[in-house]
Order: sequence, then C-alpha cells, then structure tokens
Amino acid sequence: MSKVHTLSEAIQKYVHDGDVIYAAGFTHMIPFAAAHEIIRQKKKNLTVARATPDLIYDMLTAAGCVKKVIFSYMGNPGVGSLRIMRDAIEKGEMEWEEYSHFGMISRLQAGATGLPFMPMNQTGAPSLEKANPNIKRITDPYTGAEVIVVPPLNPDVAIVHVQRCDRHGNSQIWGIVGEQKEAAFASKHVIITAEEIVEEDIIRSDPNRTVIPSIIVDAVCYVPFAAHPSYTQGYYDRDNPFYLAWDEISQSNEKIQNWLAEWVFGVKDRDEYWEKLGEETHNRLKVNPRMSSPIDYGDY
Repeated sequence: MSKVHTLSEAIQKYVHDGDVIYAAGFTHMIPFAAAHEIIRQKKKNLTVARATPDLIYDMLTAAGCVKKVIFSYMGNPGVGSLRIMRDAIEKGEMEWEEYSHFGMISRLQAGATGLPFMPMNQTGAPSLEKANPNIKRITDPYTGAEVIVVPPLNPDVAIVHVQRCDRHGNSQIWGIVGEQKEAAFASKHVIITAEEIVEEDIIRSDPNRTVIPSIIVDAVCYVPFAAHPSYTQGYYDRDNPFYLAWDEISQSNEKIQNWLAEWVFGVKDRDEYWEKLGEETHNRLKVNPRMSSPIDYGDY
C-alpha cells in the first residue's frame, strides 16, 4: 500500500503538541522543510532531540515550538553559537538535557533494540554526569569495572530526509550516513522526505543502500531540496552563505520574526521556498555528476 502523503498531511497526522521529535541527519540531509511545516502548523511544547541541533532547531525555537532540547552538540557549524537556543536556555525559558555524541547514539540504539539502557566506556567529559542525572554508572558484572549507562530514547516521531525511496517507504541513503537508521528504528512513527520517489525495481536493484525499510515508515513525502540550507549528496551543495547569514539574522528578534514571516509563513510549501531562493542560489548549489562504479549483484 502506498504511504505517499504531502508533507503538510504527514506533519498534521503524525506530529502533535507535546511530542518528542527527532530530526535526523548529521550535517547532511537535515530535514529543514519538515521543520518549516511544523512552524506553519504552529505545533507547540515540542521536545526536540538531535545529536547536533544546527539551525533547524534554532528556527523551531524562534517560532515558539520548543519547550525542551535533548542534544550532544549545539552550534551553528563553522560559525558559532545557536543564538536563539542558547539565549532561551540561559534565560531559563527552555529545558535542556546534554549528552556526548556517543551518548546520544547509545540512547537511540537502546531505544531501537528495546533495551532498558545502553552501556558505554567512560568518556573524557565526566562533568556531563554532574549536569545530567540520566547519565549513571554501574558495575560491569564481568570485570568489576565501572561503566557509563544511558537510558533509551524513543521519540514519538523521527523525520528523515533521503535521496530516494519507493512509495512504500523503502529508503536509500548514501554519502555521510548519520543516526538516521537508529532514530527511525527507535521512534514510534517515521516520516520520510525524499528527493525522489522511484519505482520498487530501482530500490531492489541496489538493496544495500536501503537504510530504512518500509515496515517502520508511516509517511513518504516527495520534497525536493528539503534539506536546504544543508546538503544532499549528489543533488545540491551546502549553502554556506546561509549559515553565515543566520548568525546575523539571529542577533535580533525583529530580524528573526521577519525572516520567519517571509521564508516560512510567506511561502506555502517547499516548491515556493526553492523558487523564491532564486536562480543565482540554484546555480551556486549545483553539483557536478560523479558516478560510482557499478556493482554486479549477479543473476540467479
């Protein structure tokens, strides 16, 4: 059965006020289009979890959607702080829960496999234990040494952007693969946004690229350029000037609200957003083809 939805339909159906949301993707294929739709639909009191909040959660915070963040690094990559989230935390307006990168991935692994916790070797950041009571120590029953343990993370919704999938949700990713698979398997619902929706025989022709299977997917949304200003390997480049511009925009609440009014509420969907970015940006973000070597899976 086809799981194809519009992005608006998927967000309305699966994202609810008070939910825990995991927008996956490590620098690569960050689902910005879905975040903008969450803002348009004025979802509230969300707990947003992500290894690297990036601009996507700064925008959600600026729009008043976020009550808590669960994270392992917070910043505008290559630029500086996430001004909006940092300000909200420092003013006590937003709850926060911090882990190491491995701690976040371990939480997702525990959630995905149904385990009560996940053990880790001790890290070089023991101060995190003082700031986060969810990080605990137990005795390894085999060696008697202390190990760190973290609880499972089971988001209500994982949102994952992919290069291509079929109408059932069998989703393929290449390039930098982050925590997409773990986040999807750990979550109660999964929304896929895709650069392309292709026929099943294309997915079957290269099965090893299928990171997320259809059995855990609830909605498939055809949303080209959904990751801008981040990038999608083979489709478009990272928009570095946007990241620099956001640092300046986020210095002023007036500028932030004006940006949201123009670029989120002022367009109805991702198609209008991409068109509004203009030809100069489109050309700047184009990438040249670089095909991989073919794989011979053999015939039976």
